[in-house]
Amino acid sequence: MDLATLLGLLGGLTILGLSILMKSSFGAFVDYASVGVVLGGAVCAVLISFPLRNFLGAVRVAMKALFNRQEDYRQLIEQIVSLAETARRDGLLALEGRIEELSNPFVVLGIQMAVDGTRPEVIEDVLRTEMSAVAARHKNGKGVIDQLGRFAPAFGMIGTLIGLVIMLGNMDPETIGSGMAVALLTTLYGAVAANLIFLPVADKLAFLSKHELTAMEIALRGIMAIQSGENPRVIEQKLNTFLPPNQRPGAREAA
Repeated sequence: MDLATLLGLLGGLTILGLSILMKSSFGAFVDYASVGVVLGGAVCAVLISFPLRNFLGAVRVAMKALFNRQEDYRQLIEQIVSLAETARRDGLLALEGRIEELSNPFVVLGIQMAVDGTRPEVIEDVLRTEMSAVAARHKNGKGVIDQLGRFAPAFGMIGTLIGLVIMLGNMDPETIGSGMAVALLTTLYGAVAANLIFLPVADKLAFLSKHELTAMEIALRGIMAIQSGENPRVIEQKLNTFLPPNQRPGAREAA
C-alpha cells in the first residue's frame, strides 16, 4: 500500500472534517442530491469522452495510486550486473538457467531474446515497442482520471445553479439561507472531489508511470550491454548514472 497516498487522503479529509466540526455539524454539509449531481454528472461526461473499456480500465489503474510496488532501481541494477557476470563467465546461454529467478517480465523478455540469439536491433525494437505500449496504457488511464477532475467542479457549479433556480422559483424569505447553503454544497463537493481525489490521483499515476518507464529504460540498456558482451563493471557504472548521486555505491564513503 502506498502510505503517502493514504496519509494524504486521510489527512485531507480529517482537516476538512475538523474545520466543519469547529463551526457547525456534518449534517449541514450532507446532501445526497448534490453528491449525485457532481459524481454522476462527472462520470457521465467522462463516458461521453472515452470508450467504456477505457473508463472501466481507469478504475483499475486508479487503484495503483493506493496499491503499487515501485521498482527498486538499485536492486534492478544489481540483478542486471549479476546476469552480466554470469554471461561474461559462462556465456549468454547460461542465462537461460537464471530466467526462473527473474520477477520482472520486461527483463525476462529481453534476456530470453538474447539467449535465443535475436539480433541486437530486433531486441531493442521489441523492448522499446513494449515501453511505448505501457506508456500509452498509462496515458489513457491518467486521462480518464484527469477528466473526472476537470468535470467535477463544472458539475458542482451546474448543481449550484440548479439549486439557485429552485430556490428563486419558490421564494420564501424564511428559507433563503438554508436554500442557498444547499445550493452551494455542489460547488463544495466538486472542488473537494477534484482537488483532493481526482487530480492528485492523476498526478500520482503520472509519477508511477515515469518511475516504471525509467526502470524499463535501465533494464533495456543493461540487456543490450549484456548482449554485446560489455564488462559487468562498465555496465554497473553506466546504469548507476540513473541513480541520484547520494544513492550510488560508495556515496557514503565518499561523503
